[in-house]
Amino acid sequence: MSKQREVGVNVGIDVGKQSLDVVIHERGLHFTVDNDAAGIRSLLGRLSRYRLARIVVEATGRREYALVVAAAERGWPVIVSQPLIVRRYAAAKGVLAKTDKIDATILADFAAVMRPPVRPLAIGQIREIKDLTARRRQLIGMSTMEKNRLDIMPKTLQADIRRHVNHLKASIEKLDRSIEALISSIDEWRQKRHLLASAPGIGPQVINTLLADLPELGSLSNKQIAALVGVAPINRDSGSLRGRRHIRGGRATVRTMLFMAMLSAVQHNPIIKATYQRLLAAGKLKKVALVACMRKMITILNAMLRDNSAWDQSHAN
Repeated sequence: MSKQREVGVNVGIDVGKQSLDVVIHERGLHFTVDNDAAGIRSLLGRLSRYRLARIVVEATGRREYALVVAAAERGWPVIVSQPLIVRRYAAAKGVLAKTDKIDATILADFAAVMRPPVRPLAIGQIREIKDLTARRRQLIGMSTMEKNRLDIMPKTLQADIRRHVNHLKASIEKLDRSIEALISSIDEWRQKRHLLASAPGIGPQVINTLLADLPELGSLSNKQIAALVGVAPINRDSGSLRGRRHIRGGRATVRTMLFMAMLSAVQHNPIIKATYQRLLAAGKLKKVALVACMRKMITILNAMLRDNSAWDQSHAN
């Protein structure tokens, strides 16, 4: 039985530093606009003439940011796809050449054929907290690098490095205050923070990352949220061969924060500690056991927000 024909057009947009190449799959139409405020306004005006099934762009290190936010604020079905997925699709079609027009054509074809799911994108205050937490991660990384340089750079430079570390520390504290004020200004976020904070081992930075980078938490099934984060094991079986399960994809920022949180939770959270020790006793590698604990934790947090309930021992079941 063939799939029901989809109503609406599929749009692929190749994002460059200076320009946006646009292909509308069902119309065979290609055009280019500047990647600036005026060009984006012109593009949105042209696309508003169509019923849109989806608009697919690649993640390009924030060059797509202004376009994606502008389209999302209109409620349009925008999808930011990972470049590797699109390149594999192009290779499967035998398309090896690469130009802006070809890339936009592949994106539009990918949208029409593969029909990637449309998920809500962060806009408004969610986008603001997402940007603040992203900037905080950048500053933490810079501070860590500077602290590491204290051990290898000459003593004549250490005072300058310490001044920079102190400046970064002050900037991080200022960001923390901004994030705290933003979360406190929204009733729904305050309630979510209160519930998440009741889970042993889940600290403020984990909570901020979950609010910013996993707004779907509490609205999906446990299997869906585990897959979205990237902690659901993927089978590698063929015939009689049973390969080792691996995790891949998902929200890297959330997964990294959860991994760090589990290092504390396996010591202080009784449910996670029991799960971790049981898996180690069964012969699992420590990293495998930690990933399993991450999966258990995110599904529990998902259930807590879904049911509007704080942490309790019944979550062990």
